[in-house]
Amino acid sequence: MGQLVLVRHGQSMWNLKDIFTGWVDVPLSKNGIDEAVRAGTELAGIEFDVVFVSTLVRAMETAMLILAGNGSVKTPVVIHPEGRMNEWGKVYSEEARAEILPVYTAWQLNERYYGELQGLNKAATAKKFGDEQVKIWRRSYDVPPPNGEALKNTAERTIPFFTETILPEIEKGKRVLVSAHGNSLRSIIMYLDKLSNEEVLKLELPTGVPVYYDWTGGNLRKRV
Repeated sequence: MGQLVLVRHGQSMWNLKDIFTGWVDVPLSKNGIDEAVRAGTELAGIEFDVVFVSTLVRAMETAMLILAGNGSVKTPVVIHPEGRMNEWGKVYSEEARAEILPVYTAWQLNERYYGELQGLNKAATAKKFGDEQVKIWRRSYDVPPPNGEALKNTAERTIPFFTETILPEIEKGKRVLVSAHGNSLRSIIMYLDKLSNEEVLKLELPTGVPVYYDWTGGNLRKRV
């Protein structure tokens, strides 16, 4: 039976400092590493068939720490679709290829692009622009921050990628892990759970906590 596990990356160093991060490639904090390790312990009994991660290091770190705690004999290998890494990363042993757990990176799963807010402290930004304006930038479905993305824009890239690339793997009966970000995963959950524009704004995803879906009756259903 196909299965989907979504995990928001562990706490990043800029999460810890309350800084808008977006596409800035910031690694996990010590606490974020611990969160990812705990998620790996929780998921140790699931032998994943394929993994998708964003291109940002905090999502990749989280996925690899989760897989390090997995009981599978398979080795996670990042798949590079083109270029020298694809050519020189070729595996020539059939035995080794049979034990590879493919890990695909996708920019479509990246965090919401925060534009000119990236690198700014959230409290200082609220003091400068006002709490209400910052709340609109952060929580409105279709109002973006300056030169950035609204959640609506994020959904326009995450949902097509999910339906065209990830969902077919689940339909084949594969167990899929997705390690990504608060907003990119919120938009996917909005699609899966049929949330309205207003309902998704209330959705909070803790860092490092797996969310489970099972493929049953031709649909993905959240495990409760």
